This record gives sequence, structure tokens and C-alpha cells, in this order.
Amino acid sequence: MSNTVFNIFRIPDLRKRIIFTLIILIIYRVGAHIPIPGINVTALKHYFEEAATTGIMDFFDLFSGGALKRFTIFALGIMPYISSSIIIDLMKVVFPYLERLSKEGHEGQKKLSQYTKYGTVFLCLIQSFGLTVWMRSMRTAVGGAVVPDDAGMGFVILSMVAITTGTMVLMWLGEIITERGIGNGISIIIFGGIVVRGPQAFAGTMNKISETGEPIVGIILLGIFLMVIAASILLTLGARRIPVQYGKKMVGNTLTQQNTQYIPLKVNAAGVIPIIFSSAIIMFPSQMINMIGGSKYELLNRIQYWLSPGQLPYILLYSGLIIFFCFFYTSIKFNPVEIADNLKKYGGFVPGIRPGQNTSDFLMKILNRITLSGAIFLALIAIVPDVIIGIWPEQVSAEMAYLFGGTSLLIIVGVALDTLKQIESQLIMRHYDGFIKKTPMRGRF
Repeated sequence: MSNTVFNIFRIPDLRKRIIFTLIILIIYRVGAHIPIPGINVTALKHYFEEAATTGIMDFFDLFSGGALKRFTIFALGIMPYISSSIIIDLMKVVFPYLERLSKEGHEGQKKLSQYTKYGTVFLCLIQSFGLTVWMRSMRTAVGGAVVPDDAGMGFVILSMVAITTGTMVLMWLGEIITERGIGNGISIIIFGGIVVRGPQAFAGTMNKISETGEPIVGIILLGIFLMVIAASILLTLGARRIPVQYGKKMVGNTLTQQNTQYIPLKVNAAGVIPIIFSSAIIMFPSQMINMIGGSKYELLNRIQYWLSPGQLPYILLYSGLIIFFCFFYTSIKFNPVEIADNLKKYGGFVPGIRPGQNTSDFLMKILNRITLSGAIFLALIAIVPDVIIGIWPEQVSAEMAYLFGGTSLLIIVGVALDTLKQIESQLIMRHYDGFIKKTPMRGRF
């Protein structure tokens, strides 16, 4: 392991890529502490201390690296871009034009990327307006109003422009990490925002545990943490490999049999997208109730209580939405009919299964089984933070629970594994290059 790390920093190009990525992450963290002009930072801090907001707010604040509760220029993080990308993927099913673009190579992907960026700007404007309206309603007994009372439409426009610009800058930083860094730029941005809050959340939980005098809780949490890590790795890497064979073909004067290949059917093909979509949907009613001042009505108060994290209706609805979106998104990403047609076209077949419709039905049957198990597993991991908060509300903060449970660990594990693969491919490429340099090949001319 130490030799591998040494090799990483010994290769000049790879070392430059890693240093460049770290510099971009530092810029991201600096921007996450630049507040929107005109707000009362002290009053904002007191507001969240007095409100003691937990649950879904902490969940989305986690993806922005703490910038949401600070109302900085990166308050929305990279989430509008991810939401826009998911919406474009879903719209391919409805609009054949977008489906054709996705199959037109580089130019088609470039056009889809342009539409995704337009969608990102649109979502940023809507979400930043909602955040600004919410910010103007914040008042505390200590610091007063978060936004001065004389702030008019100019402040709203300024906030919308600042937050939208911040998200577009983050999107650009992610793209240059992909081009000039170690790859997976958008994922690295999210990864950095989650990991950077680890020490603070861990220290706060340890202080709570020491104050309550229950060290056994810390040991139990460590065990749960390790179990969730193992489950996240299994869910990320788990796949069912379907063997595929091809008919014999003539190579010169010899009839050869190609090696057996495999179709990997991932247990969790949708990743964390079902969790993100489910969280956004389940959060929408509470946001609307807050914006229209629905706390005065008993029925709306009851609905908001049922849809708050930790409540049984919330857990059941949240789990059901995750399972639904797992099937929905997997059906978009994986088309058994198209795969069966391609196999038949190129002379491939699944052993024991007739080509064509039978192969398609077989793949669909296997895919439904593993998707169901993966969806249930993903739903169980997603509700781990709510279970932890419900069992130990005095010992574990919501920030700690969402950081080391469920979705966050899935993202951390997934990004870490992808980054290791990127670095490993770079090392293998340099290894082969060095091998060729040691034995130079001379041309015949």
C-alpha cells in the first residue's frame, strides 16, 4: 500500500492532477463560507440554534457542505445540476428527440449537456427565490431579523443572482476537475462537502456521549458505522453476471471459438438517485406549508408532523418512494429488449436461452429480482439515520447521524471506489508506458 502511494506522487502527471484537484476543493471550501451580501450572519446563526432544525434540512445541508445553513453563494451546492441531469434522463422516455440525441455520439451529448445547464439555471432561480423568501421571514430574539426590514426587491434579485452564479461556478469547477484533475468532478465536489464536516460532527457527538456518561453508545455507533460501510460497499459493487457466448468464426483458415463474456446486472443500478428524488418529493409538502403559513391550521400541522423524519408515515412513504424510483430509473438505464436484439444481431446468446424474446424475458426476470433486493437494501440503509436519532436522540446529533449513516456513506464509498479506479488506471497506464520505454521498439523504416 505504501509503495502504491509513493508511486502515485512519483509520477509527475498524476501528482499534478491530484494537487490540482486539492486546490479546486480548497476554492470550493472558501466559497462555502462567503455569505450572501446583506444578511445578518449573527442573527442567522442564532436562528438555527434556537430553531434546532433537524431532519431533512440537515440532509440537504450535508450535500452543500454546510453552505445551506450559512446561506452562502454555494447554498444550493451542486444539487440543482444533479436534479437537472436526472430530469433530462427521465425526459428521454417521454421525448424521442432527446433519446435520439443521446445516441448521436459526441455532438448529441454536447447538446444534452447544454439542455442540462439551462435546466440547472432554471432550477437555481426557483430554489434561490424560495430560499430568499424563507430568509426574509427569519427573526430571532437575540440577533433580530436575518434580512433587514428595508431590504426590498433588490435584495431578492441580488440573492438569486449570487446563489445561481455560485451553483454555476461549482458546476464549472466540477468540469475542470474531470478534465484536468483525477476525474469524477461533480462527485468529488459532493464528496468534499460531506467529508469536511466529519471531524466537527464526530467531536460534537463524542462530547454529548461524554456528558451523558454512556460510552457504550459510542461503541454501538462505531459498530453500526462499520456495518453500514460494509453494506454500502456490497450495494455499490454487487452485480449478477449473465454469461454470454458467441458462435465460432473463421480467423484465417482456422475456426475459433470466442471467450465467454458477461453482462453485469448491478444490484443497485440507480445509485443514490432514488434517495435524492424521494427526499425532494417528501420535503416539498413541508416547504409549501411553511411558505403559506400553514402552521395556523391543525390539519396542515398534522401533515407536517407525519412527514417529519423519524415518524412512521414518513419512514413508510420514504421507503416506498425509494423502491419505486429504483425500479423506475433502472428501467430507463437498462433495456433488456435492446440488449437481446444486439446479442442476436452479433451472434451472441445466453447459454440455455433462445435468442430474441426469450433472452429479453430472461434478462427482465433476473433484473426485477436483483433490483427488488437492491431497492429494499437501499431503503434500509437510507432510514438508518432516522433509526439512530430515534433510539439515541440525546447522544447523537442529526448532523452526525446523516453524515455517518445511509446516503452519505453510499456517496462516500461510491466516489472513493470510483476515484481509486481512476488512479489505478493511471498507474497501470504509466506502468505499461515505462515498460515500453525500457525496451524501445525500432521501426522497420
